[in-house]
Amino acid sequence: MWQLQRADEKRTLQAEYDRRAVQAPMVVSSTVQPAAALQFSRIEARGFYESDYQLLLDNRIHQGMPGYHVITPLRIDNSDTRVLVNRGWVPLGDDRATLPVIDPPAGPVTVSGIATVPHDGLALGAPPPLTRARPTVWPQFDLARYARSVPFPVQPVVILLDPRSPAGGYVRAWARLDAGIAVHLGYAVQWFALASTVLVVYVVLWLRAKRRKDTE
Repeated sequence: MWQLQRADEKRTLQAEYDRRAVQAPMVVSSTVQPAAALQFSRIEARGFYESDYQLLLDNRIHQGMPGYHVITPLRIDNSDTRVLVNRGWVPLGDDRATLPVIDPPAGPVTVSGIATVPHDGLALGAPPPLTRARPTVWPQFDLARYARSVPFPVQPVVILLDPRSPAGGYVRAWARLDAGIAVHLGYAVQWFALASTVLVVYVVLWLRAKRRKDTE
């Protein structure tokens, strides 16, 4: 029953995801906002891409092919604040020793997309330090670590660049944001099935014991 309750809570959360995803875009300014105010919303930011402190997120699969997600900071107009933009997927190439060329477009751009707070699960060791000279490869994304490693304020979300945006993107086959309702329903079914099995076994054993008693 607790799993069913959690599924109901996730339905409410999914409805919020879907509601925010179709609203008019929120314009991100230089003021660093709480993640909860931006997460799952359509947002828009205008500024300049910077090649310094770019990230390549490793082990990202697209149509069975390994590659990277390209994370590029956008300096918001008339400020020192940056917002990170996931510009999409690029293939691995021949080997990991040669990184893909991911130079962002020069000049002002307007980016739009869905604001997310990435959660890549348990980190296995500390990632390598960020560098300015070339993109840094991280196996997992840690937004808090990134913000601590750079000399400028960072909005606490990453923009998944809209697939229709011309603002210097790569392959952007983003999955629909999913609150995980099916997971809790699956657990509930397992628990009900287990309880039903225990009940059936109990009844069978009780009937056998009763027959033995009746024949004595």
